[in-house]
Amino acid sequence: MRRLPLAALHAALGARFGEFAGWEMPLQYRAGLRAEHLHTRAAAGLFDVSHMGQLRVHGPVAALERALPVDFDGWPVGEQRYALLPNDAGGIADDLMVTRLADGVRIVVNAAQREADLVRLRALCPELAIEMLDAGLVALQGPRAEEALAAIEPGVRELRFMHARACAIGLVSRSGYTGEDGFEISVAPADLEPLAQRLLAHPAVAPVGLGARDTLRLEAGLPLYGQDLTEATTIVEAGLGWSVAGSRRPGGKKEGGFPGAEVYLKEVASGARRAFAGFLGEEPVPVRSRAALVDAAGRAAGVVTSGTVSPSTGRAVMMGYVEAGVDAAAELFAVVREKPRRVRRVGLPFVEKRYRR
Repeated sequence: MRRLPLAALHAALGARFGEFAGWEMPLQYRAGLRAEHLHTRAAAGLFDVSHMGQLRVHGPVAALERALPVDFDGWPVGEQRYALLPNDAGGIADDLMVTRLADGVRIVVNAAQREADLVRLRALCPELAIEMLDAGLVALQGPRAEEALAAIEPGVRELRFMHARACAIGLVSRSGYTGEDGFEISVAPADLEPLAQRLLAHPAVAPVGLGARDTLRLEAGLPLYGQDLTEATTIVEAGLGWSVAGSRRPGGKKEGGFPGAEVYLKEVASGARRAFAGFLGEEPVPVRSRAALVDAAGRAAGVVTSGTVSPSTGRAVMMGYVEAGVDAAAELFAVVREKPRRVRRVGLPFVEKRYRR
């Protein structure tokens, strides 16, 4: 397994480690997952997400439009957007965070896809110089994140959600994957531990592991690549059509033109075979990924892709896919250890997002 640059610090903080996407990751610390989760919702949690890949792109960046359903016309410097990397069959090869900078573009990719994304983007956009950065990445999330980071870098108070700027400490974006206000900070390897130590010295900040990051993003209704999104999931099925630039949608001035666009355009017109949705269980029993969904007659109705008992609400929360033919009001059950447990289809998120817009 690959080791994070801050592995020694995590061990000193009492981390329990586990494997994720080929990396040795801190799953939780001494306080435990639930305490870390609730601390992030109440104050500020520090996450090491250096396993994510960071790509730097130089050249005529509009060439990326051949690979991504985005539009660089009118994209302001410093603005960050969520984007998808589709495959030729219309599935999702990865989901990305793309930031327009004065000297090019920065892309954050998922850990399991980092090498494959680099190869794919280079093949689709040969006129661009695309390289994997040697840099760490930490996320500071929670209602007191601004307070803690501004004590080190006061200028971050001026950042709005999904905007970024280069600061003395590194490239800072006001973003994250917990549903809370917060920041992601790209840092040179030599500066990573000093920054982490300074942040952890703030009374509002506690270290938080991968386990709580997963429950936080699930409460916020945010999909996880490899579970909720895969190469076999289409943009329309996942309910992510909003991430496709308006000009790339049906009737737009740059309609289509990206890998798998014909599948996307067809499903926009005719519908997809299934739809992403949220579910609440009647009992506080966790329903895990790959649990089957059935209707009252026991017929297949879909599948759960992510599930847990929400630390914030005490309710069983799930996300997954429902087949297109299933009525929105149909009574549904998740099958857990061969026992059907009633679930109710609900809108997302489960816990209100608190971004600073």
